[in-house]
Amino acid sequence: MPIDYPAVLNLKTEAVPYSWSDREVMLYALGIGMGSDPSNEKELHFVNEAFSAPATLKVVPTFASVCVWGARPGVIDLNRVRVVDGERDITFHKEIPVAASVTADARVRGVYDKGKDKGAIIQNEVIVRDGEGNKIVTIISSTFARGDGGFGGSSEGMPEPHQVPDRAPDRSIEIPIRPDQALIYRLSGDRNPLHSDPDFARRAGFPKPILHGMCTYGLTCRAVLQTYADYDPSAFQRHRVRLSAPVFPGEILTVYLWRDGNSISFEGHVRDRQVTVVKNGQTVLAS
Repeated sequence: MPIDYPAVLNLKTEAVPYSWSDREVMLYALGIGMGSDPSNEKELHFVNEAFSAPATLKVVPTFASVCVWGARPGVIDLNRVRVVDGERDITFHKEIPVAASVTADARVRGVYDKGKDKGAIIQNEVIVRDGEGNKIVTIISSTFARGDGGFGGSSEGMPEPHQVPDRAPDRSIEIPIRPDQALIYRLSGDRNPLHSDPDFARRAGFPKPILHGMCTYGLTCRAVLQTYADYDPSAFQRHRVRLSAPVFPGEILTVYLWRDGNSISFEGHVRDRQVTVVKNGQTVLAS
């Protein structure tokens, strides 16, 4: 069935309860490859609660993308075989706790029709609040439904993406992606077989399972953490990207970064395929 427009714009849920513990925090960090070097003590703070020595477990800022996994404003009838993550934009109102019981409010922010053969963009907003009702994070997600265009909606009004500088990058960093990275990452919530089932991936038009877009998103967070944030999660105020092409497990992601004050711009590339997989990336750090 086509997207029910404009009724879809009224979908919302409020105060749905969620919780997490240090187990989910560490599993997410492992899912984006942290701890692959067991002698890197700065990364170990994200994957090891350190019983034998006093240390504080840190939370990767983009854990926010899975901390209330499944939070959504309602069910939208889409061709799930052809659905991929498009963009993610998270604003951090306070540092994410290691363990918490929270609530989530979700609503549809916009639905955009790119045309019958070009797909649709569905933009949702999720606000995560602590036990006192204070905002922890605001998550804006854009899903690209490749098989659901032509439902009669507008293509106007989509937010403008962040523009990276046109000068040479100030820094670059290479992040190897484990061949089994998607199989680890999926344990944080996204069990879409596109990332684990070769036959399903072929039916979706890919030669093999692809890495989760939100795993790639987390990898870009790692890049900023280790270059400009000194592994300090509290430095993050905002982290946003546009996912422009899939990444495959086993590849090497090269992240190019530009710094302008407290704004870090970045793009992600896979050199072996000469493909830009992340565009319009920006992290805003505390001044």
